[in-house]
Amino acid sequence: MTLRLKINLIVGAVTLLSLLAVLGLQLRSMRDSVREEVEAANRVAAQLLNRTVWLYAAQGTPALLSFLQDTGRIRSNDITLLDKEGRVLYSSPPPTYKAGRDAPEWFEALIAPAPTAQSIDFPDGKIEVRANASRAALDAWDYAVVLVGGALALLVVVNLLVAWMVGRTVRPFGQIVGALEQVQRGRFDVALPPLPGHEAGTIGAAFNRMVGELSHHIETERRAVRAEMQLSDSRDLTRWIDHHIEQERLTIARELHDELGQSVTAMRSMATSIAQRSTGKDMQAEQAARLIADECSRLYDAMHGIIPRLTPLVLDNFGLADAITDLAERTRRSHPALVLEAEVALGDARLPADAALALYRAAQEGITNALRHGEAARITLRLAGTPGAVALLLRDDGRGLPEGEPQHRHAGHYGLRWLRERVAALHGSVTLENLPTRGAQLAVRLPLEPEDT
Repeated sequence: MTLRLKINLIVGAVTLLSLLAVLGLQLRSMRDSVREEVEAANRVAAQLLNRTVWLYAAQGTPALLSFLQDTGRIRSNDITLLDKEGRVLYSSPPPTYKAGRDAPEWFEALIAPAPTAQSIDFPDGKIEVRANASRAALDAWDYAVVLVGGALALLVVVNLLVAWMVGRTVRPFGQIVGALEQVQRGRFDVALPPLPGHEAGTIGAAFNRMVGELSHHIETERRAVRAEMQLSDSRDLTRWIDHHIEQERLTIARELHDELGQSVTAMRSMATSIAQRSTGKDMQAEQAARLIADECSRLYDAMHGIIPRLTPLVLDNFGLADAITDLAERTRRSHPALVLEAEVALGDARLPADAALALYRAAQEGITNALRHGEAARITLRLAGTPGAVALLLRDDGRGLPEGEPQHRHAGHYGLRWLRERVAALHGSVTLENLPTRGAQLAVRLPLEPEDT
C-alpha cells in the first residue's frame, strides 16, 4: 500500500467519522424536535376539543359532527368520533401536506415518539384524539436526505482535495526512492535536485551528503585495497629478494668455508712445513714461512668469523636451538666481560626455514645493537616455542633507546627495519622498547601455521 493511499484512507476515515458524528447529533436533534412538535400539537388539540366539545355536544351529536367536519384535520393528530355503541361517526381526513409520501418505516420508528391517545367522553359518545407523527417524520426525512447528500458530497470533495494535495506533497519522495534504487544498483554518482517542501528538501540534502560520503569511503576503501595489494606485492618481492640474498650469502659462506678455507689451510700447512725444513739452515726463510703461517691462521680465523655473519651454517646443519647456543658461545668468547644468559626451549615446535632464519637474525641483531650501541654488560636471551607460535625475548642493561625518539631512529635502525619487514612478511610482530629501570627489550613473535606445527 502506497503512502498516498494510506493518507487518503486515513483522511477519508476521519472525515467519515466526523460526518457520522454530525449526523448522529442531527438525528438526535430531529427526534427531539419531532417529539416536541407532536406532543405540543396533541396537547393543543386536546385542550381545544375539550373546551368546545361540550358546547356542541349540548346541541346534539349532529352539531358536534358538523363542527368536526368544518374543522377538518388538526396536524399531527387523528380525531375519531364514536357514538354510545362505539360506532365510528367521524374520522379525520388524510393529510394534504406532502400527500402521497411517507418517510421510511424504519426512519419513522427511529425518530417518532411513542403513540399517545386522549379520550373526551360526553353523554352521546366520545371523541378520541391520537398523535400522528408521519408528517413531522417526513419533514425530518427530507432534511436528513439533504444533509446526508451534502455530507457525501463534502466527503468526496475533501478526499479529492486531499488526494491532490498529498500527491503533490509526496511526488518528491518518488524521486528519492528512484535515487535510492540507483544507489542499490551500484551507482554512487546520483544527486537529487533541490526538492520542494521542507521535509523533502531536507531528505534530499541528506541523501546527497550520504552519497558523497559513501563515494568518498568507497574510494578510500578501493585505495586501501590497492595499497594492500601493493604492500602484499612488496612483501612478496622483499621475501623473494631476501631469499636470494640468503642464497647468495650461503653460497659465499660455503665457498669461503670449502674453497678458501681449504686453500688457506693448505697455505698454512705448506708455510709451516717450509719453516720446519728451514730451521737451522735459512733463518730468513724460516721467519718468512712462519710469518706466512701466522697470517694464514689469522686469515682463517677472520674467515670463520665472517661466515656466521654471512649465514649460520650451523642453522642449516643442526637447527635453531644449536644455532642460538653457538651464537651465544661465540659472543661470550669475543666479549669476555659480557654476562650472556641464553635459554632455549622450543619444545615440539617445528619451524620452517624462513621462520628459523628470521629468529636467528633477530637474536644476532639484538645482541649486536645491545653491545655496539647500548654498551650492555648483561644480556638475557630466551627463545620459547609452543605448537602455535615461537617467541624470542632479548633484554639488556645498556643505555636503552634515546628518550623521545621513535624506534626506527635508534642506532642500527637499518637492521631493525630489515628485521621488521622480514617478520611482517611472516605475519609476526616486533617490539622494541625501554625497560622500566635500565636497558631495552626486543620481543619477536612468529605464529606457526597448523601444518608447520
